[in-house]
Formats: sequence, C-alpha cells, structure tokens
Amino acid sequence: MHLELNDEELAFRDQVREFLRTKLPKSISRKVLEGEDLNRDDMVTWQRVLAAQGWGGVGWPKQFGGPGWTPMQMHIFDEESALLGGPRLNPFGLRMVAPVIMAFGNPQQQQRYLPKIASGEEWWCQGYSEPGAGSDLASLKTRAVRDGDSYVVTGQKTWNTLGQFADWIFCLVRTDPQAKMQEGISFLLINMKSPGVTIRPIKLLDGSVEVNDIFFDQVRVPIENRIGDENRGWTYAKFLLGHERTNIAGVGIAKRELARLKRIARDERKNGKPLLDDPLFAARVAQVEVDLMALELTTLRTISMEKNKRAPGPEASVLKVRGTEIQQAISELTMLAMGPYALPWRREAMEAGYQVDPDAEVGPHYASTAAARYLNLRKLSIFGGTNEIQKNIISKMMVGL
Repeated sequence: MHLELNDEELAFRDQVREFLRTKLPKSISRKVLEGEDLNRDDMVTWQRVLAAQGWGGVGWPKQFGGPGWTPMQMHIFDEESALLGGPRLNPFGLRMVAPVIMAFGNPQQQQRYLPKIASGEEWWCQGYSEPGAGSDLASLKTRAVRDGDSYVVTGQKTWNTLGQFADWIFCLVRTDPQAKMQEGISFLLINMKSPGVTIRPIKLLDGSVEVNDIFFDQVRVPIENRIGDENRGWTYAKFLLGHERTNIAGVGIAKRELARLKRIARDERKNGKPLLDDPLFAARVAQVEVDLMALELTTLRTISMEKNKRAPGPEASVLKVRGTEIQQAISELTMLAMGPYALPWRREAMEAGYQVDPDAEVGPHYASTAAARYLNLRKLSIFGGTNEIQKNIISKMMVGL
C-alpha cells in the first residue's frame, strides 16, 4: 500500500527534508536514532530551531502564531522528522494545553502563554492522574478553594511526565465537592515555581527518572489562571485527552523503529542466514507492518476532523490502543532480533560514559539501549487512559455495546 501525495504535498515534504538535513543537530539525531535518552537541553534546543524557522507552533493555525499546516502537512512533518532522527516534541505544551487555550482561553491567556510555548521559553507538564484517580479521573481529590482573587490548591498528582523540567503545569482540580464528579472540576494553569509546589521523582523499571509525584500545599493560583468557566474543567479535559491520544499513536516513530528492526534482522544470523529470512520471524514482522499501515490510514482520517473544527472523538481511542500495541510489538521483536546482546545494561554505567572493551564480544552499540527501551514502552498501554478503558469507550460510543 502506498499513499500518493499531490504536487503541493511533495514540495512540502522536500522542504521538510531539506530543513531536517541542514538544521537538525547531528548530536541530537544520533541520540534519537540509537535510542538514547534526550536531556532537557536537547529538547529545548530543537524547539528553538523550529521556532527560528517559524515552525515552533507545529500544527497550530496562523492566527495563533503557527505555520497553518493542513493535517496532511502535519502528518508529513511528523513522519519525516521521526525517520531522520528528530526528537518527539514535548506534547504537553504544544499539542495538549495549547489547543485548550486556543479553544477555551481568553485573548489575554492566548497572548500570554502561546508564544512562549512555541518558542520553547516555557516548558509544560500535565497534572491529571492522582493516587486514587487514574483511569477513573473524575474521582480526583485535589482541591482548589476560592479565596478572594485566588484559588488555594491542596493535593497530589502522580505519574507526572518530565515535571522536573517544567515551568508550568495544567491541572484538573475540584472546585465544587458537592457537585456530581464531572461537574465540580476546573482547569487551572499553575506556575511550578509557586510556593508550596514539591516534586518527588519516581524511578521507572528501566532505571530512568521520567515521572514524578507533584504535591500542592496551600498553593495560591490567581483566578486569571483558570481556563474557561469554573466547574467546566471536565469538558476541557475531554477535549485535551482527544489530542493526547491521537498524538500517542506515533505513526512516524513506529515507521522509524520498524525500519530499524528490519536492518537489524538482516544483520543478525540464524543458522547462517539472515534472521529476516526465517519464515516465523518474517511473518511476525509482516503482521506488524500491515497493522502499521492500517493505523496510518486511521490516523489520517482522524486528524482530518480538525479541518472541520471537530475535536477527535472516540476515534482517538482506536489510535491510542493500536498505536501503543504496535510500538510495543516492534520493541519486542527488536529485542528478539538482538538475542543475548539485548540483555539490560546498567543505566548508571551508560550515563557515566562506560566504554566497551573493543576486544570483548558484547555486541553492537545499538543493542545497549534495547532493554531499556523495551521496558520503558510497557507504559504506553497505561498512560493517556489505559487501553482497557479505551476499549470500553470504543464499545460504547462507536460499536454501541
């Protein structure tokens, strides 16, 4: 199957490729292509390169400072960037809170926050999940009590991604404990440097510190930092989650990793032949590739809804489920292709610059990150709403069960 691009889209693709070849720092693309961790400086550097090109607000309309790309152009950019080693852009500002601010924020909020998101000047994170409110998000307990021109926020958020780098966090808070669960929630923007905000890192299975607990102890938040109406936050949250789940699909990243898997499987040998010639292994690779093709078409149909000012609906749940399953399947096959070379390496040694003895048969360098990536990607089926919950949404809203 091949998607045909028209002349305008082909010209845009060539423009993106040339930009990536000339402007994407090689030190950053090497890390991405070899599966190494990026630090905050890497991600901010890339965001600023995009901003200098006028592409800082990727996917944003021109009226808010974006390039005004079509959904197809956005898809092309994501795919080309992934294939050439462009970092996955921090989604919390660009693709999650920014669309909410555009749709429901007032002009002052749009002017205050959007330019600094696009420029990379301010880093955002998300405050949704709590220890007792993950998939059942509407049961959240973090309170925001009105006190004059401010809210006083008290509570805890968990599984907060990259909050240790963030300048701002967008939060769901309970402003009316007497109302029905979904009807007493508001959407607040909170400065992470506010007195009373505490960050506690959580070490993940792969040894990384990617997520955090965030504690709010009598944190004062100005009323003007509330998006939209009080107690209407659930509406804005559902709008945001549609964008998050669409983004998690990661078609471009999956294509890059699938191509990498094929290269590895051609190099690795089984009974003297390339592993990709093994019928059973080749069949598993082919199945993933077919699934990825179907996901791409579904993604294009879903993102085209934005053309008509329609936020992604239950279709985003389909993308979330299949996209995460495909990325996990590719990482598993990559581990299998590497064999014993994919055994875990200690992250502390890698970060300290551990050098492999050139005479030791420890395998190719790219294998050193395979286990960590495999372990890290187990989270995909949990965050953004567990896949089990997404299947419930699909059955109720699309199938009618």
